[in-house]
Amino acid sequence: MSSDTGIDLVTGAFSYSGARIAERLLAEGRTVRTLTFHPDRPHALRERIEAIPYHFDDPAALARSMQGVTTLYNSYWVRFDHGQTTFASAIENSRALFLAAARAHVARIVHVSIANPSLESTLPYYRGKALVEQALAKVGLPYSIVRPTVLFGGERDVLVNNIAWILRRFPVFAIPGNGEYPIQPVHIDDLARICQERAHASDDITVDAAGPETFTFKELVTEIRDAVGIRAPIVHLRPPIVHVPAPIMTQAASALGLLVRDVVLTGDEVKGLSDGLLVSHQPALGRVSFSRWLAESHSSIGRSYANEIDRHFAGQTGVN
Repeated sequence: MSSDTGIDLVTGAFSYSGARIAERLLAEGRTVRTLTFHPDRPHALRERIEAIPYHFDDPAALARSMQGVTTLYNSYWVRFDHGQTTFASAIENSRALFLAAARAHVARIVHVSIANPSLESTLPYYRGKALVEQALAKVGLPYSIVRPTVLFGGERDVLVNNIAWILRRFPVFAIPGNGEYPIQPVHIDDLARICQERAHASDDITVDAAGPETFTFKELVTEIRDAVGIRAPIVHLRPPIVHVPAPIMTQAASALGLLVRDVVLTGDEVKGLSDGLLVSHQPALGRVSFSRWLAESHSSIGRSYANEIDRHFAGQTGVN
C-alpha cells in the first residue's frame, strides 16, 4: 500500500501497551482498529475503536480485519503458558498475524518485542521473542522492532505496582540472589511514543526502548519501599529486604500465587532478572525518570494487586 489511509490497527488496544499506543494514535486523528480476545470488555477506548476478535484459525478473516490498514502495531504475546495458551501457540499466532498483514498489503508492522531476545536462550520467553522477530523478518513487509526492557506507569503496571503491593502487606520482601543485577525500567508512555515514531522509519529497524535510569534490583525495591513510606503490618517497621536463593524465590512466588490466584513470578522470569536481561545496551530513548515518576505516584501504587490471569483469561477477582 503506497498511501496513508489514516487507519491503523493495534493488537490488544484494551490491554496495557496497546492501549497507550492507541491513545496516541487517536489523539493524532488516526482511525484505530484492534484485534482482541475480549471485544466486549468494558474499556475507556471501547466506543472509539472498532474491536475485532482474533481469527488465528481463519487466515482469510484475519487478513480481512487488516484491509485498509497503514500500520499494524503488534503487542500480542503471552507472559507464561496457561491452559491452551502457550509460547508455542503464541509464536504460530504471531506468524499468522504477519502473513495476514502481508496479504492485506499493510504498509509497515511495528512490533513490540523484548530487550535481549536470543535464539540461543534457554528461557522460552526470550527464545520465543527471538523466533517471532525472525518470522517477521521473513514476511517481506517493512518493519520496525521495538524492544522494551521492563515497563512501569499507567493503571495496568504490573511489576512496580505488585512490588509496592507486597511491601504494603508483608513483613519482609525477598529478592533472588544478591540483588546487584541491573534493571532499566521504561515508562509506558515512552514505549508508545517510540513505537509511533518508528512507524515512520524508511528502513527495517530494531531499537531498544529503555528509560534514562538504571538501578540494581535491590536499589529499585528500596526506592519503592522508601517512596511509599509504609510500615509492615506485623512488625510496624519498613519491611526489610532479604536475599534468598533463586529456587526458594521461585517457590515463594508460587506460594504467593496461590494466595492471589495468579502467576506472580515464574522461574524463568527470576533467571532473566538475575541474568541482567532487563537492561539495554543502546543509548536510552526513554525520557521519563522512574525516580521522578515514583515520587509523584507513591501514594497510589500498590493499593490493589494487578492480576495477570484475571486480566487476560477471566474477570476481575477484586484482590486488594
